[in-house]
Amino acid sequence: MQTQTKLEITPIASALGAEIKGANLADDHAPELIQDIRQALLDNCVIFFRDQELTPDQLVRFAKKFGSLDEHDFIHGMPDYPEVLRLVKEADEGGYNFGGGWHTDVSYMEKPSLGSLLYAVDIPLIGGDTLFANQYLAYETLTDAMKEMLDGLNCIHSALGIFDPKGVARDHFKNMNMNPNNKAEEEVAHPVVRTHPETGRKSLYVNVNFCKRLQGMTNEESQPILKFLFEHGRREIFTCRFQWKKGSVAFWDNRCVQHHALNDYQGHRREMYRVTISGDRPI
Repeated sequence: MQTQTKLEITPIASALGAEIKGANLADDHAPELIQDIRQALLDNCVIFFRDQELTPDQLVRFAKKFGSLDEHDFIHGMPDYPEVLRLVKEADEGGYNFGGGWHTDVSYMEKPSLGSLLYAVDIPLIGGDTLFANQYLAYETLTDAMKEMLDGLNCIHSALGIFDPKGVARDHFKNMNMNPNNKAEEEVAHPVVRTHPETGRKSLYVNVNFCKRLQGMTNEESQPILKFLFEHGRREIFTCRFQWKKGSVAFWDNRCVQHHALNDYQGHRREMYRVTISGDRPI
């Protein structure tokens, strides 16, 4: 058991994001240190660790300190670790990268993820950064009139178009163990404005990858509102940018953060391990 260590927490941008030193994630951490890491996540929305050496087993054990883990509906995990996804783009692959487009992980689930952890196994020599956007700030900077209109509205989420048998995953991500299926057609309604269950703060909860329309409205009525919210939620002033190195770990709160993996490393290989922590039904 590791003794309690004082964490060194350094913000990387004004909107969100902090790098943490003083924690080896492979260790069996004391509950006090896990609580400090959880608080750092709540305070900064996304936190980063450098120079980690993690096996899939160690990544799973660390992530389980924060809750049970989800298995992905459309991607098979590792044979011995079904919760761990290998996100791979080989140097000779073109087209899409996994995680491209601004999104919140698995928002199409009835109980979407609390948070995700991403561990860098193989990093391109150039490119491959990830952007994160603070959705607390996205909500708080709306006008009172817009907030009044959005409060009480629901948005319909689904994985259709990405993970269904005719979607993007069918022809791309060939070096990942994809399983596109008709479950992607299922729909779930989540509030457009979500209240965080731990901080009590409100945030926008819409994303371009999985939000299809506003509940009770036609597509024609929904799209102008959603288009505005998608663009507003990713404004530069709400974001931070993380440059990966081998052994880096990012841990972000899917309840108040969107992210976007940049696809600017053609001709280079990138491999990451990802786990997602089970969450609650948005309220």
